[in-house]
Amino acid sequence: MTDAAQIAQLYIDSWNETDADRRAGLLAALWTENARYVDPMMAGEGRAQIDALIAGVHQQFPGFRFALSGKPDGYGDKVRFSWTLGPDGQSLVEGTDFGVVENGRLSVVTGFLDKVPA
Repeated sequence: MTDAAQIAQLYIDSWNETDADRRAGLLAALWTENARYVDPMMAGEGRAQIDALIAGVHQQFPGFRFALSGKPDGYGDKVRFSWTLGPDGQSLVEGTDFGVVENGRLSVVTGFLDKVPA
């Protein structure tokens, strides 16, 4: 899996998945075993911690969904994509994430929040 669009879509799918078993499968397909995620509000290392971060977002924002915004792109071992988060297609939170791909899986993702409600 080296295509930026595929990686970005699977990433969004994993953040939207509320079933823990299905999400674990998506995380195993997408992330290296010792992957790291960091943004201004949270950080995690390893699939279990990343899963806990995602579960926390679902608890904090029930019913909200992530969606890709614009076209993902990448070169070499880097990917970049933007996303939105909100209920019913609304864009209450927006961000841009940068990832490093190792053997077809994400090893590091750094997230930036572009729009956050007051």
